[in-house]
Order: sequence, then C-alpha cells, then structure tokens
Amino acid sequence: MSLLFLLVGVCVTLVSGQTTGVSQCIRNEGDLPINTYIHGCSEPPCSLPQLQDCVIDIIFQAPRVIRNMKTLATAYINIGIHNVPVPYDLGEHAITCNFLTNTYCPLLAGEVATYTLKMFIEPFFPQGTSVTIEFRIVDERDVPVLCLRVPITIAPPLTSPTKTHHLSEHVYNATKLDGAS
Repeated sequence: MSLLFLLVGVCVTLVSGQTTGVSQCIRNEGDLPINTYIHGCSEPPCSLPQLQDCVIDIIFQAPRVIRNMKTLATAYINIGIHNVPVPYDLGEHAITCNFLTNTYCPLLAGEVATYTLKMFIEPFFPQGTSVTIEFRIVDERDVPVLCLRVPITIAPPLTSPTKTHHLSEHVYNATKLDGAS
C-alpha cells in the first residue's frame, strides 16, 4: 500500500513538471522530500519579492507514524568569513499539519503527503540580500521528517498590497453610497 502512495506521489510530480532544484541540508538533519516546488522558481537562487508570500509545495513520504509536525526556517547569512544562522518565525504556517492538502495528521508510516508552506517576505529584508535558507519539518518529538536547502535573493515588491486593499475598500464604499441614493 505504501508503494502505491509513493508511486502516486511520483506520478503527480512527473505530470505537473513543477520542480525547484533544492539541495540536502548541511546544518540540519532530514531527508530531501520527494518533490519541492517554490512558486515562480525552477532553478535557484530564487528571487523572492518583498511584501509577498513565498509559496512552497512539498511532497514527502512519512518515515514513520507522525502525530504532529512543525516547520522551522533558518536563514544563513554570510558575514565576512562567518555563516550566521538566523531563525525565522513562520507564525501559524509553522503548524505543518494545518497545511497538508491531501491528507491530515496523524500520518501513517509510508504515507505520501502534500504540504503547502507560506513564508511572508518582510519589507525590512534588504533588497538584493542573498541568503541560503534551510526549511525543516520535525515531528512531535523534534525528530527530523525532512529538510531542504535553497539559496534565495530578496527582490523589490511587485506591487503594494496595502495600496490595492485601500483602493478596493474605497471603491466598495463608493459603490455602497451610490446604491443608497
């Protein structure tokens, strides 16, 4: 049965053709997932615009029964000859089980799961900064489930979501006022 789950996961990956070339983690333990796709990036370094969610689709096989999982992100910034680890809080997106798209926790040993991770690219991240990030998923006992490493570069924002939100709010309010007269 677990072979069937694995084959289905591999087939979905091959049919979709969406893959980002990620590498094995250096600083943290964990196997690579079956497939990783960072939206808008097939070949690293991935350019991630400020004020946007970086969306990462991950397909992996549970190595054992897993009741709960959390995702951790660490950026490695080169400062001179030192590679400084900087943990990044993923907020609610760190609760891995809440963002599984084809199943739910607990996962069975050998079960193939699809997970969508979102990481907001903050406006205070300096544009042009290049770092390497390790994303790792650990279970309820902090035992590694998977780990992937990808270089990124922070890009300028594509649009200003705040301005768009305020504009649509004003259009809605103006429409509402017109309808009231």
